[in-house]
Amino acid sequence: MSLRAIPLTFLAFVLYNVIIVFSGGGADPAAVTDGAAGARALLSTELFSIPMISGAHWAFTWGDLILIVMLVVLFVEILKATYTSTSSLVDHGLSMLVFIAALVEFIVVPQAGTSVFFLILVALLIDVIAGFTIGIRVAKRDIGFGGGDQ
Repeated sequence: MSLRAIPLTFLAFVLYNVIIVFSGGGADPAAVTDGAAGARALLSTELFSIPMISGAHWAFTWGDLILIVMLVVLFVEILKATYTSTSSLVDHGLSMLVFIAALVEFIVVPQAGTSVFFLILVALLIDVIAGFTIGIRVAKRDIGFGGGDQ
């Protein structure tokens, strides 16, 4: 199995979990009882701030970083969906498994109950749907089915 078969969206999913799990919030008893609030607080932690010409300060947070990584990786995954090979079929199947794992985590794990994780979940769903849709469309074009409505 080549590295092309590994869904890159898994990286953003893992990044979220690493940031939340290794944040040190587990040592705080209040964070254990309300994991979603602790996760929200961590995700809204400012990494840096940039002063704007308007006088406002643009704050870049951990949640913003995760979402930027997810968007870049989603773009690469959509590009990967245009290839027709055995590894792309494995990639689509693994993308579905990553989506299912994220969905279960969103439902079951309190720290996953954040808007950032929900947007990761939506991006994973887009990856699954786009991967299969683009893959079918490319395969249909390669084989020559569908008449002249290309």
